[in-house]
Amino acid sequence: MKEPVLENGRWFEEPLTEEGRYRLLVEAVVDYAIYMLDPTGIVTSWNAGAKRFKGYEPSEIIGQHFSRFYTDEDKAAGLPEAALNTAAAEGKFEHEGWRVRKDGTRIWAHVVIDAIRSPAGNIIGFAKITRDISDRHVAENNLRQSERQFRLLVQSVTDYAIFMLDPTGRVSSWNIGAQRIKGYQPHEIIGEHFSRFYTEEDRQAGLPTTALEIATTLGRFEKEGWRVRKDGSRFLANVVIDAIREDDGTLVGFAKITRDVTEQREAQQALEQARNALFQSQKMEAMGQLTGGIAHDFNNLLHVIGGNLQLLSRDIFGNDRAEQRVQAAMSGVARGAKLASQLLAFGRRQPLMPKVVNIGRLIRDMDEILRRSLGEAIQIETMVSGGLWNTLIDPSNIENALLNLAINARDAMEGRGKLTIEVGNAFLDDDYSRAHSEVTPGQYVMLAVTDTGCGIPSDIIDKVFDPFFTTKPEGKGTGLGLSMVYGFVKQSGGHIKIYSESGDGTTIKLYLPRSTGDEEAAIIVEDRSIIGGSETVLVAEDDEEVREMVAAMLSDLGYRVLRAKDADSALAIVESGVPVDLLFTDVVMPGKLRSPELARKARERLPHLQVLFTSGYTENAIVHGGRLDENVELISKPYTREALARKLRHVLANAQQRRVGLSPTPSVKPGVPASPALTLTILVCEDDPLIRSNTAEMLQTLGHVVFEAGDGKTAVAIAEQHTIDVLLTDVGLPDVSGIQLADALRSRTPGLRVIFATGKDYIAGSMPDPLVRLLMKPYSLEDLKAVVSDIA
Repeated sequence: MKEPVLENGRWFEEPLTEEGRYRLLVEAVVDYAIYMLDPTGIVTSWNAGAKRFKGYEPSEIIGQHFSRFYTDEDKAAGLPEAALNTAAAEGKFEHEGWRVRKDGTRIWAHVVIDAIRSPAGNIIGFAKITRDISDRHVAENNLRQSERQFRLLVQSVTDYAIFMLDPTGRVSSWNIGAQRIKGYQPHEIIGEHFSRFYTEEDRQAGLPTTALEIATTLGRFEKEGWRVRKDGSRFLANVVIDAIREDDGTLVGFAKITRDVTEQREAQQALEQARNALFQSQKMEAMGQLTGGIAHDFNNLLHVIGGNLQLLSRDIFGNDRAEQRVQAAMSGVARGAKLASQLLAFGRRQPLMPKVVNIGRLIRDMDEILRRSLGEAIQIETMVSGGLWNTLIDPSNIENALLNLAINARDAMEGRGKLTIEVGNAFLDDDYSRAHSEVTPGQYVMLAVTDTGCGIPSDIIDKVFDPFFTTKPEGKGTGLGLSMVYGFVKQSGGHIKIYSESGDGTTIKLYLPRSTGDEEAAIIVEDRSIIGGSETVLVAEDDEEVREMVAAMLSDLGYRVLRAKDADSALAIVESGVPVDLLFTDVVMPGKLRSPELARKARERLPHLQVLFTSGYTENAIVHGGRLDENVELISKPYTREALARKLRHVLANAQQRRVGLSPTPSVKPGVPASPALTLTILVCEDDPLIRSNTAEMLQTLGHVVFEAGDGKTAVAIAEQHTIDVLLTDVGLPDVSGIQLADALRSRTPGLRVIFATGKDYIAGSMPDPLVRLLMKPYSLEDLKAVVSDIA
C-alpha cells in the first residue's frame, strides 16, 4: 500500500501531475471567478471564487449558458454573443460592466475571456475570469463626480477669480469670478500672459516674473497689491499662486486665485476708525463721570464757603476793610463755581435750558463782546448763510462756547491774525455717520470757527478735548475751555469736529441739531430784591457743613427750619406729623432711598408739600436728556442767599395759588349778575398748568373771554392772532420775565392793560403806571374780580 501525499493542504493517494496542480490552484482561488465555457458558451467548470461572486453552486450552473450572468439590457443588446465572437476572432475579450448574481443583485465586474484552441487551431472553448470591482467602480465614480462638482464649483464662484496658468504664465482656464472681477470674457484672455492684469509699475519692476519664481521655488506666492481690469480701473487684490506638479515633481502649471478686497480694506479702515471713535467716546464718558463726581463735592465745598461768607457779610456791615476781604473771597468762590460749571459741562451733567435759537442772530448780537475780547489786532469775519435753520440749544451755553473758541483762537494767533466765524446749514449723511459712530445722520446747523494761528500738532490733536489738557504756559489757562465746549455740544445732541495742521491754523466745527420751531424771545434775568417767609422748611442734606449753612441762611430769612442728614431721616420727620411746607433736598445723598422717591413718598403723606431740589451734580435723577424733568424745581449749587430767597418765594407762591384754585369757587350772590358790565379778552400767562387753568376758569365764571399760555413765546403768538384787552401774567416765566413779556406786547398794543401775579407786594424796578395792577398770590375769585374791575 502506497503512502498518501500531502499537497496544498489535502492528502492524495499518489503525487499530483502538473495539470492536477493547476486545477487544484484554480479551484482554490476565492478572489476571482474562474471557469470554462465550451465553444457555445456553456459553463463546463466552476471554481470557489465563481461560487462566492455569482452565488451559484457548481451543480446549479455547470451546463448553463454564461449569458445568465448578464443584465437584461446587455442580453437584449447581444453582448454575450459579441464577447465570444471577439474572443474567438482576436483571442481575447476584455470589458467592464454590470453582472447579475443568483439573488438578482448586481456587481460591477472586470471580465476577461480568452479563447482556447486545439493544436490544430480550432476553438475548443473559452477561459473566463471575472473580478468584482464594485468598490473601485464606486470610488472612481465618486472621484469623477467630485471632479465634476469641483469643476462646476470653480466655474460658478463669482467672488474669486480662479484660473490656471501654464508653466510660462499663460492663462489656460477662466472662471466666471475671473470674468466678473477682471472684466474679460474667456475667449479674450485664454492664451494671454497673466502679467496684463498687473499695473505698469509692477510690470516694470518685474513682479509677475518674481511671483512665478517664488511659487515655483516655495510652492506658493501670496501678496496684496493693485491690479488692473479690462476697462483700466484699478482694484486692490489678494493674490495666491500655487505651483502644480506631477507625482514625479514635474511642473505642469500654476493655480491662481485673485480676490477683490478693495471694499473689505475700506470697511476695515472704517471699522478701525469706529473703534478709535468708540474708545475716545468711552474715554470721554469715563472722564465725564469722574469730573462730574469731583464737581459735586467741589460745589458742596464752595457752597459752604460762599454761604458762610454771605452770612458773615451781614455781621461786618459798615466795616469797609472787612467787606472788601469778604468780597475778594466771594470772587474766589465765583471763580471756583465757574470751574465746577465747566467740569459739569464737560461731563454732560449740567441741566440745560434749551430754546429755539437762530445762531446767526446770536452771533451778530455777540459782535461787540467778541471784538472787546479779541482785541483790535485780530480781524473778525462773520459769514451767515441765507435761509439759516434754527436749532434747539441753551443760548447762554452756546455763547460761552463761541467765546471760548474765539479766545483759544486769539491765543493761538498770539493776538494778531484773522478769525472767521461761519454759520450754515449742513446734512450729515449715512456715510459720515458710519465713519463717526457717535453721529446720528440728519440735518444740523454748523458753526465753524477758523483761525490763522499756529495749528495743532498731529500727536496731540486727539487730546485737546481732554479736561485740564492745555498747551498754554502755566497760569495762562485751565485746560477746560474746549472740554466745556465738547461736553455741551454732546449733551445737546450735536457733533464736534476739529481740523488742524501744525503751522496752518485750526478749524473747529460744531454741528447742532436743526429745530423746525420758531425762534424764541431772548431771556432777560430780572433783578429782584430779597424777601423771606415764615413757612416751615425741611432741609435734607448729607453734608453736615452744607446743611448747617443752609439752615442758617433760611433762619436768617425768617423760615422755621427742620434738619435731616439723609432721605430716610427726612421721611421719618414727615411721617411724624410735624407740619412741613417745603422739602429742600439735595439730589445726591447716600442710602437706599433716593431723593426723587423721598419727594414722592413725602407728597403722599403731605399733599400740599412743595419740593425744591438742589445739587452741584444732578446725575440722571431729575435731569434726563440733558433737560430738567417737567414740573421739577431745581436750584444749582453753589447759590447765593438772594437766589435761594427768590426761588423759595416762587415755589411757595405757586403752591398757595394752586391751593386757592382747588378750593370751591364762591357762589355769586342772588340777584347779582355773574357777568361784568364789560366783557374783556384776557390773556393768562402762567407756567404752572394748575394755576393757569384755575385762573382761566375763574375769569370765565366772571364772564370774560380767556386765552391761556404757559410761556412768553406762546403768549406772543396768541397776541399776534387775537386782540387782547388785558394781560394777566406771572412775573417768573420759564423763558422770559413777565415784565419783558408785558413790554413786548405793549409795544404792539400801547393801550394793553397788565396784571402782574406775584408772591411779593411789589415789583423791583417798576414805575407807577395807570394801566398796570399787582395781584398778590394766593388770590381768590373776589381778589381776581376786584383787580380786573379796577383796571377795566
